[in-house]
Amino acid sequence: MAGLAVALALAAGCVAQSKYDGVRKRLTDAEAESAQRQRDLDSCRTGKSAAETRAGALDESMKASAAELDELRKQRADSERRLAAFQALTAKFQKMIDTGTLRVRVRNGRMLVELPAGVLFGSGKAELSDKGNAALTAVAKVLAELGDRHFLVAGHTDSDPIKDSPYSDNWELSVARALRVVKYLISAGMPASSLAAAGYAEFDPAAKNRSKKGKQLNRRIEIVLEPRIDELPKLPESESAE
Repeated sequence: MAGLAVALALAAGCVAQSKYDGVRKRLTDAEAESAQRQRDLDSCRTGKSAAETRAGALDESMKASAAELDELRKQRADSERRLAAFQALTAKFQKMIDTGTLRVRVRNGRMLVELPAGVLFGSGKAELSDKGNAALTAVAKVLAELGDRHFLVAGHTDSDPIKDSPYSDNWELSVARALRVVKYLISAGMPASSLAAAGYAEFDPAAKNRSKKGKQLNRRIEIVLEPRIDELPKLPESESAE
């Protein structure tokens, strides 16, 4: 009987150990599975965050591209508008261009009407010739139609020193010629408030002064069409001083 009791006790102990081992294994497996699920969840969260970051970067890139495209469209529209204005002005002066009286051109980013000094003045003089009067009468008629434009009349000379002239140097001559043209344009119907005069002497040449042809090109009157406010690039507002 004693032997049987001992055998039963050993068997019961084996069963209890077996159950314990089984429970421990299941617990270990469950813990491992839970840890894996947590890793999977963390991975999903990380992936979502990365995806959101990529999506945000893409959205910003698209906004920047759209802004750049809008700016390019605006620049193209501005260029087309300036080209149209240039072509329109050229068409108005076409007859005078064909006869060599003047030319319409763009210089230093500004549109201008250029008249050779030889058409307007005698050598070293600032009195308008009959041919010059006729040319400026026609010019004033066209420019007056532009309405809200302002004009800078600029006198230019070649680099040769003044000779046989009431003017002491090319500065005086270029200014005197510009003023004479301004006053004539006013007398021909252009508003004085739309005109200004400047003299550049030989210091803003259109060609090199090394040849007779270059000097001839440099002796000129330029009537520069000043840009309107709406044609200028927008600048940030200046803070008022206190």
